[in-house]
Amino acid sequence: MSYSTRQREVILEILQQSDRPLTPPDIRERASQGSAGIGLATVYRALKFFMAQGMIVLVEIPGAVPCYEPADRGHHHHFICQQCRLVFDVQGCVHDLEALAPRDFQVQRHDIILYGVCARCGAQ
Repeated sequence: MSYSTRQREVILEILQQSDRPLTPPDIRERASQGSAGIGLATVYRALKFFMAQGMIVLVEIPGAVPCYEPADRGHHHHFICQQCRLVFDVQGCVHDLEALAPRDFQVQRHDIILYGVCARCGAQ
């Protein structure tokens, strides 16, 4: 499928191949390794385009730089390393959240964020 420019194709491929959400600077760094000349402004324009198309989603974690990931990853949660600040996907979900909600409230969606130290930082 064509997304207008080679840069957009590279950026989308980087997001799809990543096993964790990426920040715009992460994406630019990875793109620059394989293709010279992709600037941060180009990354932001591509992210805006892909979000408008519903192809990627914004991962917002309080106190962290916004990250992006493909929209087709399904429901999951995130872990943020408090040392390196990287965000990782966490598979699985807590069940019976309705029981945690106040009486007569309806849970429509939820996000769970785990905070700690990733394996790489914990080994240092």
